[in-house]
Amino acid sequence: MKEHAVKLAILDMLSDGHFHSGEELGDQLEISRAAVSKHIKGIQAWGVDIFSVQGKGYKLADSMQLLNQQQLQNSVDVPVELIPVIGSTNQYLMDRIGLLQSGSVCIAEYQSQGRGRRGREWVSPFGCNLYLSMYWRLEAGMAGAMGLSLVVGVAIVEALEKIGIEGIKLKWPNDLYFYDKKLAGILVEMSGQAGAAAHLVIGMGMNLKMAASTQGITQPWSCLSDVTESAIDRNQLATTLINTLQTALSEYEIHGMQGFVERWNRLDNYLGREVRLIMGAREVSGISCGINEQGAVLIRTNSGLETYIGGEISLRGM
Repeated sequence: MKEHAVKLAILDMLSDGHFHSGEELGDQLEISRAAVSKHIKGIQAWGVDIFSVQGKGYKLADSMQLLNQQQLQNSVDVPVELIPVIGSTNQYLMDRIGLLQSGSVCIAEYQSQGRGRRGREWVSPFGCNLYLSMYWRLEAGMAGAMGLSLVVGVAIVEALEKIGIEGIKLKWPNDLYFYDKKLAGILVEMSGQAGAAAHLVIGMGMNLKMAASTQGITQPWSCLSDVTESAIDRNQLATTLINTLQTALSEYEIHGMQGFVERWNRLDNYLGREVRLIMGAREVSGISCGINEQGAVLIRTNSGLETYIGGEISLRGM
């Protein structure tokens, strides 16, 4: 945190969207203009677009609302740790499982080692998206976690609906989509022993206002800024997500998937559509028919209604 303090201070000053000279920034931070220039380059390496204009100074390509630790903590009843620059929010919690209260949250502005399912990289530029992980102790154990990522997906969409954002759909088992483009991903990591409570770390990365020029993404993607013209309050969004997720997980502990099947199917991006389910070298084609109470996907093929608990749904090549 300390090693990034100057960069974060510069970003805070630039977050108003106006030009600030190198001399002005240096005077406020008590560093040289050359040091300011060096820190600006470091910020740009985080994926932040900054203009540099001779005679005017530095300016963000777009204004930026930074997350606020006090505002976040005051709006939820679980511990929240804001770490602006981190390797991975999921890994941070995984490394501290024995020290955490169930429901504890880690949230970041930038991840240098963000990851998605199957070890894929999650591109995580600074300040324009939301990177959030929650630790949850599931007393039912590892066997009781089946379908949990589906519950998380439902909770995230319902949280967005609470703040007036409509039209977001779910892709089985753990992605959020807007018009067939990926908006957010969910990664649930689990540890524990048979007969004991399961330790879950539930991570989410959501695109809010990412530049179209962002590199490293290999599939069609969208941002919340594509969904709504209204300004997105990142602090309000984060706290609504945390509170809604906490409620959904508590409900899941008591009732399991009961009640969530109907809520999922309401939001299923592929319900009634022809899809391919890819399971390694094997593929199954058919009509997507939602999920069952075990969280399995239902696909109607030429052989009838079939149930699958693994794989990845795709429209590509249909």
